[in-house]
Parts: sequence; structure tokens; C-alpha cells
Amino acid sequence: MATGFGFSVNATDGKARTGVITTTRGEIRTPAFMPVGTAATVKAMLPESVRATGADILLGNTYHLMLRPTAERIARLGGLHRFMNWDRPILTDSGGFQVMSLASLRKLTEEGVKFSSHIDGSKHMLSPERSMEIQKLLGSDIVMCFDECPALPATDEAVAKSMRMSMRWAQRSRDAFGDRPGHALFGIMQGGVNQDLRGESAEALKAIGFDGYAVGGLAVGEGQAAMFSVLDYAPGMLPADKPRYLMGVGKPDDIVGAVERGIDMMDCVLPSRSGRTGQAWTRWGQVNIKNARHQDDPRPLDEDCTCPTCRGYSRAYLHHVFRSQEIIASMLLTWHNLHYFQELMQTLRDAIAAGRLSAFAAVFRDMQARGDIEVL
Repeated sequence: MATGFGFSVNATDGKARTGVITTTRGEIRTPAFMPVGTAATVKAMLPESVRATGADILLGNTYHLMLRPTAERIARLGGLHRFMNWDRPILTDSGGFQVMSLASLRKLTEEGVKFSSHIDGSKHMLSPERSMEIQKLLGSDIVMCFDECPALPATDEAVAKSMRMSMRWAQRSRDAFGDRPGHALFGIMQGGVNQDLRGESAEALKAIGFDGYAVGGLAVGEGQAAMFSVLDYAPGMLPADKPRYLMGVGKPDDIVGAVERGIDMMDCVLPSRSGRTGQAWTRWGQVNIKNARHQDDPRPLDEDCTCPTCRGYSRAYLHHVFRSQEIIASMLLTWHNLHYFQELMQTLRDAIAAGRLSAFAAVFRDMQARGDIEVL
């Protein structure tokens, strides 16, 4: 296991846990939400502004960075942390999901995936060994093993075949990762919505041994009910003394439900993507700043929010700059969204520590369902 990497649980409430992941670049408070810096930037945000929202860790993307500007170039320039001016922990995904969802002319074999870049059509090969090499060049603090994420719905036979190959790739990832003090490697559970296959995957990963474990293959269109049905049992199949990471989630109500079921880490592009499309997340639900009702509204997005956007700018101004396609609209809305998500995580951590998670979740869901703030 990785030297300089650790995880401690400080309190539990039902299945939920709050604790700390320790790395050589700082602590990560859990449950943690990781803003996504796909191409070495959280869109519309400065790194210091992201940190000011309360983020302890960012996520980078192997697929995108290997294509542009290339992992080799980033390594020559001092690694991803220096390249993007972020000195805190970084987790990089393996590139497997993007190869399946973005690349063209894919050819999947036991060796890996040959594909054409969605940017310029150039030919590439991504395998467990190449994914580990890229993430090493980037200098990632938390590295994800290479896996295949099959599209759902799929037959149990297809899901089983994919999962078993991913487990063979997990062993190859472990072997290629080697001994890297200060850097951690996470395995990824697959198995779709089949409990037996999830159990088989968990046992295979535990036999290999990882510093943390992800629940993969969810939040890919199966719906919240199906996702929660898997999370009712999947986290409990993984080691209790290691972090549990749910990949690609999510919406605030997804986050609360995942935390209730024992998840420690999550990531999603939603806060920044919503900001760029005029959507603001609040305790009462979403505000669509494009709506004409906001053009004369002097109120902030949320009068109880302490983010710079809410402290300094009105809905009327945000409506104006968004309609005018000014860059500051994306900046301000993204800043607010990231602040809201990190504030939600801190509230969850506090609620777990106080043994009040169920009470908080009930209030949260009631507020989201009512959707007030004077009709948003």
C-alpha cells in the first residue's frame, strides 16, 4: 500500500462516515466532492478560487490530457500540479470511460483499446500499462486503474464478460503501477446492477489490494433508483478501512443519497457545466438565470449564501451578463455552484459527526421538493 497515504474514519451515522484522507500534498476531508478539471482547469475558475470554495482535491482526465497537450509535455513542464498551479491533491481517472464515450473507431481487445482521437482523428492505444504511465507522467496523487465501463442497459452475460476483463486489467494496472511512495492506486468495482457480479468484482479487487476502491459503472443513465439499489449493498462489499469513491456523481440529491449509503468521495462536471448554461444550484433547487423574471430582481441567488457571487451581484446583473454572453456570467455562476456543493459537503460532514444525518437529509429533501426562494 502507498506510503504517505492513509484514511481514517472519525465518526459514523448509519452507513455514512466522515473522516480524513491523508496525502503528501494535504488532507482531504470526507465525504469529499471533487471539482472536475478535465483539461487541467476547472472551467471559468482560477485554482485559488476553487480552493476558496472549500475543495481539497481536484480531478484531472487522462484521456483528454494524453491527447492535448500530452502527458509527456506536462511532465517536462514539471507535472500537472505545477502546470495548472494547484498544489493540493489531484486524482486522475484512467481514461477508460472517455475512450468508450468520446473516441471513434474503437477496437477493444484484451490488450487494451485502439481508438481515434475525437479532436483530430490521430491513432492511439490505451492499455492498463499505458494508463499507468500517463498518470505517472502527470504526477497524480491518486491514480485510477484502467477499466472498461460498459454502456447500460446490457445483458448479464455482457456485463460479466466486461467486468472480468476489467479485473484482469486491474491486476495489470497494479503490476504496472509498482511501488510509488506518496502516490495511491484505486481499484474500480464493476458489475452493472447485478449484485452477484458486483460481489465477484469486489472479491477480485480485494485479492489484488488497493489503497482505495471506486464503485464504477453507475451514473451512466440507469436512473437514481437503480443507482441507489446498487449502493444499498456495493459499498459494504469493499474494505471498511479504505476510501470508497462513487465516480461521476452528481446532483445534490444523488450526493446526499450516496453519502447515506457509505460513499466517501464523488466527482462531477455538473457545478461548472451548469454555471456555463445559466443554472444555479441552491438549497431550494435550481435557479434558471435565463428566465425573464430575473431581469429586474435585485436579490442575490440565495440571500443566505456567503459566496462572492451572492455577496456582490444581483439576479438582474447575472441575467444581463448571461444574456449578453459575457464571460463573467460563467465565472460567477460556476463560483456560486462550486461554493454550494462544497457547503453541502461540509454540512454532511457536520451532520454525520453530530449523529443528525437523517434529520438533515429530511430537511434537505423537503426544501428541494418545495422549491421556494419566492418561486426561484
